[in-house]
Amino acid sequence: MKNIAVLGSSGSIGESTLRVIRSQRRYFRAACLSVNSDIETLEKQIREFRPFSVCVRDLAAAGRLAKRIGSRVKIYSGDKGLEELVKDKRIDRVMFAVSGSCGLNALLSAIESNKDIALANKETLVMAGQIIMRSAAKHKVKILPVDSEQSAIWQVLNGQPQTKIRAIYLTASGGPFRNVPQKKLRSVTIEDVLRHPRWRMGKKITVDSATLMNKGLELLEAMCLFNVSAFQVKVLIHPEAIIHSMVEFEDKVVLAQLAQTDMCLPIQYALSYPQRLANNFPGIDFYRLKKLSFGAPDIKKFPALGLAYQAALKMGSLPAVMNAANEESVESFLSKKIKFLVIPRIVEKVMRRHQVIRKPDLRQIIQADAWAREEARTIISALN
Repeated sequence: MKNIAVLGSSGSIGESTLRVIRSQRRYFRAACLSVNSDIETLEKQIREFRPFSVCVRDLAAAGRLAKRIGSRVKIYSGDKGLEELVKDKRIDRVMFAVSGSCGLNALLSAIESNKDIALANKETLVMAGQIIMRSAAKHKVKILPVDSEQSAIWQVLNGQPQTKIRAIYLTASGGPFRNVPQKKLRSVTIEDVLRHPRWRMGKKITVDSATLMNKGLELLEAMCLFNVSAFQVKVLIHPEAIIHSMVEFEDKVVLAQLAQTDMCLPIQYALSYPQRLANNFPGIDFYRLKKLSFGAPDIKKFPALGLAYQAALKMGSLPAVMNAANEESVESFLSKKIKFLVIPRIVEKVMRRHQVIRKPDLRQIIQADAWAREEARTIISALN
């Protein structure tokens, strides 16, 4: 049985991970859990799964949880607490489902503690992918992709030499505005943006899917995971969301991975790897599947994807800056401070103002992240 630490256990990926663990209790145990501040959900999870330890990043919320549950489970708090939790020698694998860039140090701590990582957090790889992958290689740690697209590529490659890759095709459903005229995007509401046609996800990633920034982040993620260039990664709009990604090899043969739109499938494989386990999750009924369609993304309508390609070509500190500016902009949109179409405009302004550091170390990446956030906040403040 594998002891799994689920970081971000109250989010959509965290809850799906616990759903997998619940259905495969013979193979997995939820050994450690963490949340940002949702102690109500965490308390229910503690009662059901009886973990060794938990972490609450919000210090005040951690204090309230301690009063409610007493000494039934060890409680860590804050970012430092998360870094300590993942060092537990009883942990076999860490499901890294913390949203955004805030968990970078905890991820590096887990790697340095020789824990294999099931990675659902693309922002950390966008920020510091080369540093993370070097550390994983040094400590002989596996980085197991959880994003359905990256999991698809990983499964298709199946250990084949990455030098044989001609192209990677990242598929995208197109989000809620695929068929909406650009002029109508000026007046879309938060509710419109969060109404994704295929996936049930957290708010931040759902907004990113609507702007296509999520596909841009996946571009940078794929470059790190599979050691390919930006020129080798192509985005395809695929509304049915059945093919999760494809790989074209040097002989022009293309292999694809197909599955239903259920995150439990890539999550289970990341937890069980190298095994495959039977499950009761939905499969594909090919007799009812009418068509599979593909198209090119509209960069003019969705400029965030173009910004991600710019960052992918320049690299250095620019991906971290782009990611930080995007996180701040999405948060402001969800707080009703800015309109939907303003999100990529702010990201572009911050990227233009940044002096790119070609080979940043971790300290410089964190500084670039902080600078970009402050720059984005200044721009947003001037708009209000």
